Amino acid sequence: MILFVDLEHFSAHDKPHGDLVLGWRTKLTYRLQDIAQQTCLLQHYTAVDQELIDSHEIEAVFLSGSSTDPDQYGDTLSDLYDVVRNQSVPIFGFCGGFQFMMDAYGSPIERIGPLGEDEEKEFPEYMPGWKTETGYHPVKVTGDHELVRGLGPDPVFRHFHGWEVPNLADGFANIASTAVTENQLAINETAKQIGTQFHPEYYTDTHPAGRTLIENFCRWSGILS
Repeated sequence: MILFVDLEHFSAHDKPHGDLVLGWRTKLTYRLQDIAQQTCLLQHYTAVDQELIDSHEIEAVFLSGSSTDPDQYGDTLSDLYDVVRNQSVPIFGFCGGFQFMMDAYGSPIERIGPLGEDEEKEFPEYMPGWKTETGYHPVKVTGDHELVRGLGPDPVFRHFHGWEVPNLADGFANIASTAVTENQLAINETAKQIGTQFHPEYYTDTHPAGRTLIENFCRWSGILS
């Protein structure tokens, strides 16, 4: 069994995009289940701790993104921090999930930066006044690893973030970048943990690279043979 952790803060459920996010969590659960060829359990982050991992014999954990500013979570993440730090199971963090992983290891997350006076962006209503990276755009693969096998040098993924991780935690190495965000695909070989600043889970028929990356993770982590 694998686990998909919904990192969305409860406060986001009452926002206009709340129902859309909840619907996508279900769709993504089915996607992960199809790729991993295992039952996928969907749980809100407040229900996840090491006991759940052990009792359900979870073989890998996937951490969702989130639309909530990190400072709204307070101390509600402590149990999930422990799951990451325990390194008892392979973990893949998507966007906000990647940022959460870095925060668990003490590596700060920051806004990309203020929007310049004459700068425009694709979704001006998203984090007004701040730079963001949004839409389906390529990343530059800068390292050789089995996780990027079959992706080519410039695979296209969905981006939707205004925060970034300027400095990776110890043990992680970055192998993909964009002009906006340097650390796009971080790998901890020893812990079998990876994180992407982009959203591979939102792959499409036109942009299938995300599915390939998740499949590669499943093989690398031992879920798939």
